[in-house]
Amino acid sequence: MQKRDIKKYTIDLGIAALVVFLLILFVYEISDLYSSEESVVVEEVAAPEMKFGLAVNDYVFVEGQIQKDQYLGNILYWEGISFASIDELARKSRDVFDVRKLRTGFNYTLVREDSCSNLLSFIYEPSPFNYIVYDFSDTISVYEVEREYEIKVETSFGRVETSLWNSMIDNKLSISLIDKMEDALAWSVDFYHAQKGDEYKLIYERKYIDGKPVSVGQLLSAYYQNDQSHYAIYWNSEHYAGYYDQFGNPTKKAFLKSPVKFSRISSRFNRNRFHPILKRRRPHFGTDYAAGYGTPIHAVANGTVTARSYTKGNGYFVKIRHDNQYMTQYLHMQSFAKNVHKGTRVVQGQTIGYVGSTGLATGPHVCFRFTKNGRPIDHLRENFPPPEPLPQTELESYFVVRDSMVPIIDAIGQDFKMLVNTQFETDSLMP
Repeated sequence: MQKRDIKKYTIDLGIAALVVFLLILFVYEISDLYSSEESVVVEEVAAPEMKFGLAVNDYVFVEGQIQKDQYLGNILYWEGISFASIDELARKSRDVFDVRKLRTGFNYTLVREDSCSNLLSFIYEPSPFNYIVYDFSDTISVYEVEREYEIKVETSFGRVETSLWNSMIDNKLSISLIDKMEDALAWSVDFYHAQKGDEYKLIYERKYIDGKPVSVGQLLSAYYQNDQSHYAIYWNSEHYAGYYDQFGNPTKKAFLKSPVKFSRISSRFNRNRFHPILKRRRPHFGTDYAAGYGTPIHAVANGTVTARSYTKGNGYFVKIRHDNQYMTQYLHMQSFAKNVHKGTRVVQGQTIGYVGSTGLATGPHVCFRFTKNGRPIDHLRENFPPPEPLPQTELESYFVVRDSMVPIIDAIGQDFKMLVNTQFETDSLMP
């Protein structure tokens, strides 16, 4: 190769190297540019704390409770709302939530833009699941807001030491859950004679709002162990709803054992009882269940009300015909339940009245009478016809739910990892 060619080759090689260098430098600069843009940290702005749909930092909230003999009108007038505006509010609220329905002890909140401004709204909470807004911010308006809630499935386990009631209260179980357990197992378990060492297990829903428990939902399954094992599993389909055992038989019979929950038998059916008021012997064609004034009295079976009246001896009473054979009577009521009249159709467990001591009664109780073909009977000795089990068309689907429930029930209280009042989330238990 000649010197001239070598020199030209060297120059071309140097130019090429310079171009490559410049290209690499350009790429790095572009890369740095994009990487610097990507590395910019964007600070997230925290969502404001909200209350009743309003930002807490933007308003003043004053909480209170409805006091005895306190009405919305006098609360609002004290807050500077004119009588004309209060009257307009009362008229507009009738189809949403009547101002006359405010109850002593329930919560309300006053909302202002600041401590010195006019009242923007009065918010009343009739339940944990909703609130009523009486709004004055623009034109006077009234509206209801339903709160969103979350459902979680929880379990509980307990063992009777002194009494079933004490055990469940010690486990911090609500009265409504105790009521649901008794309802599910009422015929298979005699809760009046719970013994030390008896065990119970529950699977149930609990509703939460803003992470706080507000109420117990559906009891999904109950178990009670005394001299034998008793299962009650909730099943709900298009045509059937209720509690069934492992074999698909209803845990409820055609008639409930008692018209009053959390009560005791104070006097049994007796054809030769000494009457405590009349001071002479006369037949007692009923069973007396002692309970506190105002305790709900339930229809023991589906039927039609044939009498809702008052007599000197019976006090306030209700009579129900269930079929061509059986009728029941509920005596000495304090008052009747609303919407229960002669001719009303009632269902098993429906409240028909409240315990009192009207008529010839020495204390609060319900005298529960049963007649069969027109003759009085002792219902605790009667062999009622068994209810129909689930049909074959339902059993296959029911057994799927049963098979998901029973292993969980059996594990409750056995595994140290599953503590009392354990909580877990699952959709697999829902029938």
